[in-house]
This record gives sequence, C-alpha cells and structure tokens, in this order.
Amino acid sequence: MHSQFDPLTEAFLSNPYPFLAEQREEAPVAYCPAIDMWIVSRHADVEYVFLNPDLFSASIAQATLLPLCDAAVDILKDDFGIEPVMSNFDPPGHTRIRRRLAQAFSMKRMRVLTPVIEDRCAEILDRFADAGTADLAQELCYPLPAITIFAMIGFPPEDNDQIKEWCADKLVVNWGRPTEEAQVRAAETMVAFWKYVVAFVARRRQEPADDLTTDLMLGKDMSEPLTDNEIASILFGLSFAGHETTTNQTANCLRQIVENGYWEKLRQDRDLVPKAVEESIRHDSSVIAWRRLAKQETAIGGVTVPAGAKLMLSVGAANRDPDAYDNPEAFDPERAWPKDHLSFGRGIHLCLGAHLARIEMGVILNQMLDRFADLELVEGTPLEFPPNISFRGPVHLPARWTLA
Repeated sequence: MHSQFDPLTEAFLSNPYPFLAEQREEAPVAYCPAIDMWIVSRHADVEYVFLNPDLFSASIAQATLLPLCDAAVDILKDDFGIEPVMSNFDPPGHTRIRRRLAQAFSMKRMRVLTPVIEDRCAEILDRFADAGTADLAQELCYPLPAITIFAMIGFPPEDNDQIKEWCADKLVVNWGRPTEEAQVRAAETMVAFWKYVVAFVARRRQEPADDLTTDLMLGKDMSEPLTDNEIASILFGLSFAGHETTTNQTANCLRQIVENGYWEKLRQDRDLVPKAVEESIRHDSSVIAWRRLAKQETAIGGVTVPAGAKLMLSVGAANRDPDAYDNPEAFDPERAWPKDHLSFGRGIHLCLGAHLARIEMGVILNQMLDRFADLELVEGTPLEFPPNISFRGPVHLPARWTLA
C-alpha cells in the first residue's frame, strides 16, 4: 500500500496531525513515493523498530534526504572528516561511544548545570520582560538551549553566535529538499564548523578544562579511549542536536499551554509544570519523525518491507495513537504521565539529552510563571515551520503578557 501525502508540503508542515491520523488508520505501514521511504505510524510498530537494532540500522538517521549536488559533494569530500558516532551508529561501535558519552551526561553534571541554566534564563528574561512582548521562539527558546550545550561542551562564549550560524543550515539540508545553492552554502558552513571543532579538540588535549570535551578525553574507563576525530564528530553532532530539539520543544510547549488555557492553572499549581512539559513532548513533539534502514526483508505490523527499505518512523503519529493513549488528540497535562511516548526514541539510541531538555524546559516555564501574570500569543501572525521531515517547532512565537 502507498502513502499519498508528501511530508514536505506546506499543508503538512503547518499541521501534520490530520494526515498522520489518517495514515495510521488506513495504512499504518506504507511506502511513500514522495520521499522514497516506508512510513511506520503505529505506536507499537515504531517502538518495535526502535527496540530491534539487529533488524533495523540507524545508519541513515543523519543522512541527507536527497543526494547532494556535485558542487556540494566536492566541497565536503576532502575537508569534512566526520564519522558516525551516536544517532547514526550501530553496535558494537555505538555501544563503546555511548558508554563514554553517558558518563559525560551524568546526573552529577546535570545537578551542577541546573543553577547555571537558571541564572542564564533569568538574564535572558531580564532583557525583554518589562517590554510586555517578545518573539519567544527567537528571544528565549532559541538562545538558552544553545548557550547551555555550547557551555557544556566548553566552547568559548564569544564564539556562540558564530557556532549558531554554522549550525543553521544543517536542518533543511539533511532532512528537507534544499536548492543546490542552499546545499553549497551548507557544505561550506559544515566544513568551516568541522575545522573549528577539530582545532578545539586539539586545543583541549593541551588545555583540559571542566567540560564535556575533557570528560570524553579523560573518562573513567580508558581501556577503549575515543580518538580525537571521534570526539570532534560527537561535538559536531551535539552542537546541533543539543539545542535544536529543545528550542523547538520549548516553543511547542508554550504554544500548547497558552492555546489550551493552562497558564493560570500552572501558576496556581506548580506540580503541573513537569506534567505539562512531558505532555507537550508527547502531544506536540519537536522530533516528529526519525529514520531507520531495514537490514533484511522483515515484517512490521503484518506488512513485509524489503531489505534496504528506508523507514520514516512517524513519532508524531505514534504519540497520538488511540491504542496507546486515551483521548490522544487532546493536550492534557492532568492525564497520567505519558512517559511511554517515543519522542526521545527507545532502546540503545534513547536520547542521552532527555533529562537536560526537561530541566531546561522546566526552568524556562517556572521562571516565566513567576514573572508573567498572563500570557497570550499575538493574533494575526501565521506560524511558520522549517521545511523538513523530522524537526518541528515554530520559527517565530510572538507573545504578550502583563507582569506578575
């Protein structure tokens, strides 16, 4: 059976959920000619793929959706030495690297980082709170996660703006249909950032510091040390993944809270804050789809897919599967915690940054609730979403408020 929709059309990007609900009901495992992938949309089936790395490879998770043009390939082939390390790496190599990275993302480091996140969030809010209006996506949701992950890695603060600029083109190039001009521009920025990261790792070898990069070099288990190129590859990926997903998820969370009338409830009952965060991750995930490759002919939900089939795991559809949740289309922070959602993946590739994302979102939401007596979105501004198949969050979120 074929899927008839294209996940890169304007209609899908603006609101994918009606399409996904129909897909899940009518053809839960189906080939999609528009992107040359098999779409998997039921919760049980998506979870099955995540939990069976022996059958489904993660190798295409970071691949470009379409082949790059010759000019972009030429730019990358000599000066871009990144290698698979985490989300696009299979065992046994993935196991070794994840074990080392998990040490760097320890609960101890998260506890130390929390007051730093709180201070930085307060500084950002101080810049515009008194104005009573701001683009929350650009002025709050974007800078805080970026500053946090860059500081955790150890990048100098004065380089933050340049690094954010370098990371900007990766989204559409890897998960969308960019023009050749955009591909060339992205290839140039990827090479520039790669060279920066390689030089930074070399400098850290000579000048260790209290940061994640040094942790990767000097971990507890040195029987299988990471190479400098592996460390550079990890930092390159984290610089994007460590803030893009949290940026989008925070904006999605604020939007759902406001549109569903929960602001005052949260102000009165702060125990609902972590529940609202978790419900937003289920209901309006910033990672709406992820990719796998079938290693052999195999059945998913009773449908046989061929060896080499590229799979789009529709996390957005799975997280609203009525077989998994009661009234799944509703945003309901007061429901039983939906921690079986699939937004952070499952199994060996479960997102290592999940706890950090929850901390950042909780800090932002609690500080806004402290300061803002109310919050509403500015009417008349159409929401815009980046044109890609995997990451979803509003580019702009203009809002207004009165101070508490």
